[in-house]
Amino acid sequence: MAYERSESTPAGGVDTTALALKILVAGGFGVGKTTLVGAVSEIRPLRTEEQLSRAGESVDDTGGVARKTTTTVAMDFGRITIRPGLSLYLFGTPGQDRFWFLWDELSQGALGAVVLADTRRLEDCFPAVDYFEHRGIPFVVAVNCFPGARAYGAHDVSRALDLDRGTPVVLCDARDRDSGKEVLIRLVEYAGRVHTARLLDSVGRGGAGAAGDTAAVAGACPVHDSA
Repeated sequence: MAYERSESTPAGGVDTTALALKILVAGGFGVGKTTLVGAVSEIRPLRTEEQLSRAGESVDDTGGVARKTTTTVAMDFGRITIRPGLSLYLFGTPGQDRFWFLWDELSQGALGAVVLADTRRLEDCFPAVDYFEHRGIPFVVAVNCFPGARAYGAHDVSRALDLDRGTPVVLCDARDRDSGKEVLIRLVEYAGRVHTARLLDSVGRGGAGAAGDTAAVAGACPVHDSA
């Protein structure tokens, strides 16, 4: 299930329903996943970072990110309210190969994913792109625009990654809250359309209970606000 609803009755006696969506933030080593989660989270983010050590030099490729001194060993967690009644729970995945066994657990119930990319090391995000494509999890590619990195347009990145037609590519600054929020809004809108189309197709083929799920997912889109 890609969403949860919680109902409460405030003092005024009016029922309110809150929708919480699970979002993954993935990508290669040192691409800015922890930074993005921390920048947009309205709560103190949970981080599981450890210092890089000499023992990991043979497996942690710090090319292009020589100043990086820590690495995520389990996950990052944060939360952001997109609009009243709609919150996103953000789960940042570890980037190194040896932690990929955690991805299956983290991806369960996710509405979609953000794949962060660094154009200096674009190949590092191929595993994340393949992972979500093969599992049918909607995702957007967010190009983290590092200072000094060569600028590429969204179309160029899409072609270089050989993305399926329609997969969004957006440019962002993972350090900036508003920029990160725009990425998440784009993902929720895109994932909402994908899931709604799938559920409508299921209804057309006689899928039991799909109509209610369609309405629930569609209720999360559009989410763009002026905040």
